[in-house]
This record gives sequence, C-alpha cells and structure tokens, in this order.
Amino acid sequence: MFREPGRVPWLLVLACLLLTLAGLAGLLRADELYGRTQLVERQLIWLLLALPVMCLVAWAPWRLLRLWSYPAYAVSLLLLLVTLFMPPINGARRWIPLGLFDLQASEPARLAFIMALSAWLMHRSSQTTVRGLLMPALLTLLPMLLIIREPDLDTALLFVPVLGCMLYAAGTRLSHLSVAGLLMLISLPLLWQQMSAEQRSRIVSVMVQRDGGTAPTGDGFHLHQSKQVLALGGLQGSWLRPQSLVDDPAAWQLPASRTDFIFVMIGERFGLAGCGLVLLLYAVLIWSGFGIAAGAQEPWARLTAVGITTLIGVQVVLNTAMTVGLLPITGTPLPLCSYGGSSLLSTYAAIGLLVNIRVHGTWEATAIRFTAVSV
Repeated sequence: MFREPGRVPWLLVLACLLLTLAGLAGLLRADELYGRTQLVERQLIWLLLALPVMCLVAWAPWRLLRLWSYPAYAVSLLLLLVTLFMPPINGARRWIPLGLFDLQASEPARLAFIMALSAWLMHRSSQTTVRGLLMPALLTLLPMLLIIREPDLDTALLFVPVLGCMLYAAGTRLSHLSVAGLLMLISLPLLWQQMSAEQRSRIVSVMVQRDGGTAPTGDGFHLHQSKQVLALGGLQGSWLRPQSLVDDPAAWQLPASRTDFIFVMIGERFGLAGCGLVLLLYAVLIWSGFGIAAGAQEPWARLTAVGITTLIGVQVVLNTAMTVGLLPITGTPLPLCSYGGSSLLSTYAAIGLLVNIRVHGTWEATAIRFTAVSV
C-alpha cells in the first residue's frame, strides 16, 4: 500500500483510535445515566466508514491531493451556501439533510480551507508584506461569513488561529501578526455588540460562576452541571465505585453529554486518571502532527500539516477548558470523541492526510527549497 510502510506514524494512528474508543466509552456511560439511545451503534458505523476514508486519503497520490485543493475549497463554499437554505433546526441552519444522515458542511470546509490556503502560500514570499496578507484573509473570511450566517460563531472563530499559525509557518513577519492580533483585541467591543443574548450569557456565566449550592438557571446551568458531574467521577471514576442516581438525580443532569460535554462523561467514568490519559493522547497527536510538519520537505505538505494540527489542538483546548469553567461554553466538539458523523469523518480524513505527508512527503518532494520558518 505504501512504498515505505516503516514511515507510517503508527503512534499517531494508535492515539486516534484510543481517543475514539474513549469517546465510545463516554457515550455508553451517557446511555447508562440518561437513557438508552442508538448513538453508540451509529458512532461505530461512522468509525467503520471513517477508517477507510483515512486509509484512502493516506494512500492517494500526493500531487492529486494538492491539485484538488482549490476545487475542494470551492465545493465547500457551495455546500456552506446550500446550508443557509436548509430548514432550521433549533433556530440554526447547520446541516444538509441527505436522507440517511445530515451533513454538517462546516466540518469538511475547515480541511478544504487549510488545503487551499497551503496551496496559495506555497513558494510565495508576498505574505511577508501587508498587501500579501489580503488574499489569505479573503480565503479565510469567505467560509467564516457563511458559517456565521448559520449562525455558528464558535466554529467560524476556529479559522482565525489556524490562519495565524499557517501564516507564521509560511514566513509572515511576527510584527504583522502582532498588529493583526492587536486589531482583533480592539474590535472585541464591536464583536460583543454583534453577539446574541445567548452568546453574551455564556461569557458572563464564566465570570460569575460559583461552585456548590443550587444550580443556576440559563447558560450557567450547563457550566455548573459540567463541573459537578466531572467532580462526581473523583480520582478513580464510577467504573470502580458504581454510583446510584436515586440519592440526587438532579445532580447528574448534563445537557449535550454525548456531544459538547463528552469529556465530562469520560471523566465521570474513568476519573481524573482517565482525563489525564485522554489529554496525554491528544498531546501525542499534536506532537506527532507538528513533528510531521517539521519533517516535510514540500511546502504545501508542511503548511497543511501545521494547519491540521493547529485546528485539532485549538478544538481540544476550547472543549476541555469550557468543561471546567476556564472558557465560555461553546459548541466546539472534542475531536475523535464527541458524537457526530461529519466531525469524525472529517477528522479522520485530516489524520489520513497527515499520514500521507509523513509517508510520501520526502520521496515526492519537489526540488524547490522550502523558505518558510522552521516549525
């Protein structure tokens, strides 16, 4: 299947599989606490589909993947546009119903964006000037604006750190990035004015959070219950000391336990040790991703690896931090763990691309020297 099977990053693949298994364990625990569903079986089906996708992307000819960067980006924009005309679900238009499943177009759009931005930045030096940043900014704003219209501000903001890290890896001056970051900080009051009441409430709930006592109403309820259920797992987790819901059923209530708060379910099931192991596996994934980027000899490959690793890393930080009250509650899923077919397929496709870069990134490298900064 590969010319150099010894170059396959097996540690990266193993970490991804273990994280998915941890997510399945969290789904099973949610079924025990909140009632039986079919989500575990569905997630297993998605996994059985995602693994061949990962292998296909890892095996695909290198130059073909790079050639499809712009077409994939254009298709992703079209899907995001189509999403805006779909029937709303819970007040938002984020899914395209396809019969057997619903496609969340923003998930593959992020990978297509990374590939297209890498194709634009490769072999260029224009990004070292302010004018040269206009096209990367346009490539970023187009999907962001469409996703904001869904509305899904949390997902749209994920594009910003990915853009910044890829620009830095491509050789953009740190002073230019610092000025852009300062302008974003200055524009925060304007962003606050554009936020919905619900989004503002999520930020306020972090500032006024308190532990113990009666659960507050509104968005503060999610944060209060997240920390409480996580604390109920203790050091060892409920799998060693089964808990009963008879004493205080309200203490175990946790909305979105199978999606946004799957990390809490893993922590309740396996305790602090389980949470630490999950974070260690993500550290291995991120370390491997940046190692692949550093070893890539071809510019598109290196930038794509940086973008994928940054995207996964930012999602992990946002999701896990919100569960303990360090950041506002967002709709950011935990990669490879949270329930969701679109997320699982897109993430494994991205992992397959990392594997492809690690295996093929040397013997298919061009003779053009990569001039960006080291990773």
